[in-house]
Amino acid sequence: MNMMIKRARKWMPGYLFIFPSLFCFLLFLAYPAVEAIRISFYRLTMKQNTFIGLDNFIQLYHDPNFVKAFWNTMRYVVYIVPFCVVFSIFVAVLIYNKGHKVTSFYRAVFYIPVVSSVVAVSLVWNWIYNPVIGVANYFMNVLGFHSVNWLSDANGAFLCVVFVIITWSVGQPIILYTAALGNISTEYYEAASIDGAGVLKKFMNITWPLVKPTTLYVVVISTIHAFQTFAVIHLLTQGGPYGSTTSIIYELYLNAFLYTNFGYASAMGVVLFLIIGVISYFQFRIMTSKIEF
Repeated sequence: MNMMIKRARKWMPGYLFIFPSLFCFLLFLAYPAVEAIRISFYRLTMKQNTFIGLDNFIQLYHDPNFVKAFWNTMRYVVYIVPFCVVFSIFVAVLIYNKGHKVTSFYRAVFYIPVVSSVVAVSLVWNWIYNPVIGVANYFMNVLGFHSVNWLSDANGAFLCVVFVIITWSVGQPIILYTAALGNISTEYYEAASIDGAGVLKKFMNITWPLVKPTTLYVVVISTIHAFQTFAVIHLLTQGGPYGSTTSIIYELYLNAFLYTNFGYASAMGVVLFLIIGVISYFQFRIMTSKIEF
């Protein structure tokens, strides 16, 4: 008994320090997540609260809006994640050994969109894409091309949204990759140079294997962010034209806050959670099997 009291006294300060964060986590993250799972089995609106079992999930399968949002979300992931990884490591390799001032300048330039509000960034791009007074069409006219209605064409609008997401998604990976490259000993490159290895061989045999843990983190985080795309869609296209830019999160928002169908929206959230979990699991399994920590 005395031993238990001594241990409790020993660990009590630590528990007191983490209690505020733990309390906020349980109250604002864990509890809402559990509650969302619970109400996904209900037809829950402002006027109705009826247990319906798996009917919400079955309805998702037959809902053309959700199916389109699902495939659009997968397209966001396929377009955004590989580009973020390739572009980020390419920029990092170019700038990391250019001197402290030059490296810091480019890191700041690419990181500015990250610290900026996504709403502000989206509104700026909305002005850039404006078909009448937008900067994009101004330069198109200067170069002798006709003006383009950027956000009115289905394929064009999707690519425009992807481009905006990428502009504020690459900042953090570039920072991470430059830090990872700085931790690679120059002795590896010196030995490779003595053996006659070129730039490409150095990258494939030294740089790429040693930054794989960072790549795993970047891939997982970029995938989660791509699945959670909402603000850019809401402010630029509202899911249009013809649903070409909608996503699961945007459909969830519409059903929850516009149609007040909270049970159905919660079912979408549960499905999205499962999709992210499964994909992240396989990303860890595939990539960690090739990483030596």
